[in-house]
Amino acid sequence: MKLFKRKPKIETKGLAEPGDDLYALFGLTPGSTSGAVVTPDAALRVPAVGSAIRVISDAVATLDIHVKRIEADRTEVDAPDHPILPFMRDQANDWTDGFSMIRDLVIDALSDDKGGMAFVNRLGDGRVAEIIRYRRGVIDVQFDQTTGEPRYKINSRTVAASDVIHLRSPFGRAPLSLAREAIATAMALDKHAAKLFGNGARPSGALMFPKGMGEESVKKARAAWRVTHEGNDSGGATAILYDGAEFTPFTFNSTDAQFLENRKFQILEIARAFRVPPSMLFDHDRATWSNTEQMGREFLSYTLEPWLRATEGALRRALFSPEDRLRYAIRFDRDDLTRADLATRATVINSLISSQTINPNEGRSWLGLTPRAGGEQFMNPNISTNKTDPKGDDDGPK
Repeated sequence: MKLFKRKPKIETKGLAEPGDDLYALFGLTPGSTSGAVVTPDAALRVPAVGSAIRVISDAVATLDIHVKRIEADRTEVDAPDHPILPFMRDQANDWTDGFSMIRDLVIDALSDDKGGMAFVNRLGDGRVAEIIRYRRGVIDVQFDQTTGEPRYKINSRTVAASDVIHLRSPFGRAPLSLAREAIATAMALDKHAAKLFGNGARPSGALMFPKGMGEESVKKARAAWRVTHEGNDSGGATAILYDGAEFTPFTFNSTDAQFLENRKFQILEIARAFRVPPSMLFDHDRATWSNTEQMGREFLSYTLEPWLRATEGALRRALFSPEDRLRYAIRFDRDDLTRADLATRATVINSLISSQTINPNEGRSWLGLTPRAGGEQFMNPNISTNKTDPKGDDDGPK
């Protein structure tokens, strides 16, 4: 019997999700003026960038998602039995839950100019079988130069636009790409800080040797100095100099003296690029009780709401047929974002019921309670309660 030696599997690296080394290999390094390489992977290592992307993507994905049926009078009612809903709430496919699918779509849109894309795999009768978010770069998209119409391909196979969920950033450019220089500056400051503390948290200086020392002696003296006085464990060591040598430390210049301020300013720059309040990036220098609450409301209105609208539109376009788009809509529950403490929430609901803006059952649904009999009536419970005396005579409203 002839035995065949099994060949070891050769590891291959694809271009679907290139790393920093592949960017540089093909000359596609997204460079910056500071010289730092700002790829999506490298940018996420900047804490402010990773925090900004997470606060937006997590906020979108954590909201409850609903399928609404559009009635003839344009009102929207829940359609909890719609077959599309489980793909967004439970499992998008066998290995991805709905929360992760929506979160990763938003992350891709925030970090990639082409946006976040997912393929809708359908059965022969048009029903959705699964939603697959491929790694960045697997789904290729090209835009018509005149109309901007996208054309999609997966592994060189043309895919219909109606089968691709596509979420894009404003201007057709991701915030990470637009903020490349600000992120590169933050990366340079991080690198500078690492080198500074790696050398004992001390500025570099110059060893002054008397005349007559040969080159070999200078090299040995410099090597001995580095072994003794540079590194993480050398802070506070006593310097011993020989043969009249002198050590002259370099003083901080104006930039080094304001190093901490520069690092804090880069957090503000990154917050501006992603339109996230600095307090949500844990920069509380100028945060107070009043302005933090105001910035939170602005985050909901001016940062999160556009992303919610865009995500709803992208899901609705790809998951519904043209006929179903006239009858159904996808909506995120914004009420989860505006929930205050129980006392404030009860006061607001009571005020809305008293002003007959909502009925009691609608208020109960906001609290997650079941409807009660007679709760559909619009009335002010504070002044319009009916009382009946023990004899059975109705005294009318009191």
